[in-house]
Amino acid sequence: MGGFFGAASKRDVVMDVFFGVDYHSHLGTRRAGMIFCDEGGTGFQREIHSIENTPFRTRFEDDLPGFHGRSGIGCISDTDPQPLLVRSHLGTFALTTVGAINNAEALVEAYFSGGGKQFMAMSSGEVNTTELVAALINQQGDFVSGIKFAQEAVEGSLTLLVMTNDGTIIAARDRRGRLPVLVGEDDDGHCISFESFAYHKLGYRDAYELGPGEIVRVDAEGFETISPAGPDMKICAFLWVYYGYPNSNYEGVNVEVMRYRNGAIMARDETARNTLPDVDYVAGVPDSGVPHAIGYSSESGAPFGRPFIKYTPTWPRSFMPANQDVRNRVAKMKLIPVPELIREKRLLFVDDSIVRGTQLRGTVDYLYESGAAEVHMRSACPPIMFGCKYLSFSRSRSEMELIARRVVQDLEGDEGQRHLDEYADASTERGKCLLSSICKQMGFDSLGYQSLDGMLEAIGIDRDKVCTYCWNGRE
Repeated sequence: MGGFFGAASKRDVVMDVFFGVDYHSHLGTRRAGMIFCDEGGTGFQREIHSIENTPFRTRFEDDLPGFHGRSGIGCISDTDPQPLLVRSHLGTFALTTVGAINNAEALVEAYFSGGGKQFMAMSSGEVNTTELVAALINQQGDFVSGIKFAQEAVEGSLTLLVMTNDGTIIAARDRRGRLPVLVGEDDDGHCISFESFAYHKLGYRDAYELGPGEIVRVDAEGFETISPAGPDMKICAFLWVYYGYPNSNYEGVNVEVMRYRNGAIMARDETARNTLPDVDYVAGVPDSGVPHAIGYSSESGAPFGRPFIKYTPTWPRSFMPANQDVRNRVAKMKLIPVPELIREKRLLFVDDSIVRGTQLRGTVDYLYESGAAEVHMRSACPPIMFGCKYLSFSRSRSEMELIARRVVQDLEGDEGQRHLDEYADASTERGKCLLSSICKQMGFDSLGYQSLDGMLEAIGIDRDKVCTYCWNGRE
């Protein structure tokens, strides 16, 4: 997916931006970059590197002596190389973006038909999406009009940072607020971040959280809204369920607290339905499944244990490699078992989500090979029925890669695809059939999904402000 960090201050901000971007490393493993504006506003320093084989911090350490400036922005990107440096009638400015542009080719063709002459092509022949956003912005007479024009033109989502040649930073949250943008402050200046904990660790205090579509100008002296927030928000629920960092807060709701609450709600509802299994340990699939499991354990009364420990020093998140075989191998290698907590034990695992199911099957097989008596599985969110079209949080190329959709197709063919709401509801006959079929296919002794209502209860904000498209297909 991706994330960004920027800072404008009365002092040099190189180390703030370096560590601030590094604290977004959990959001991507492909590209990263930083760009700084020097004190005189006469130039920029920029570096972009691949971080597919080397962590951000290690990859950029050698660049630090060459950086200086009182303003800077940086990003972790799972799309194209960025930040970009752009010269246009709006001046020279740096740009970084996070989101998804589903109609990129149509926008490129519209640009050419409107008199635009060229884009720099990447090796794939495609256009860098951040360069495309720059071209859209530059079709208008000022940054505010250009950013709003770009956000309206994009099918998907667009959150961005602009840094002008005088060191001013302009932050714009997606028009439906699908991702967060927060402003922090200290005695010398201000920062802009995707994750709140990133600036807390750097000594900044909470100052402001942008609303959907809001555009804010930030410099060392302060910040001001230059385009107000819109009325409609659809913030991504997966921020809390999966990819948000435990220390962060979005819309006033802490990630870790939500996950404890979510697991407890799952166990509460299972107790009410009398479907709670008798197990020796409740365990989380590391890392993001662990707090959901802690909540489940506390509410159910079953002890919490860690039959698997994640080896964290070297392994990235396993969904990132494009090759499925590599993803499976990484998933296997990074989880180290504790045989004493597996042999002859009845185990219940809570995972943040079950997307494709390819890695879980191997994990379950290994547990049984290691002597587990029973393996029960719980998903901290409902069955994923639709690929996300707003954020690039997974690499699924087809909805038939999603295990729930594959099973529905196996059960009823195309007719089943017309009854996805029923399949997602465990209380219906189709829902029960989905659970039993996945159990059989994956080798679970039982399977349960968090309900949509339970997940939204755990998040705790107005449900109309939360995007749940990947579960129910409703925009």
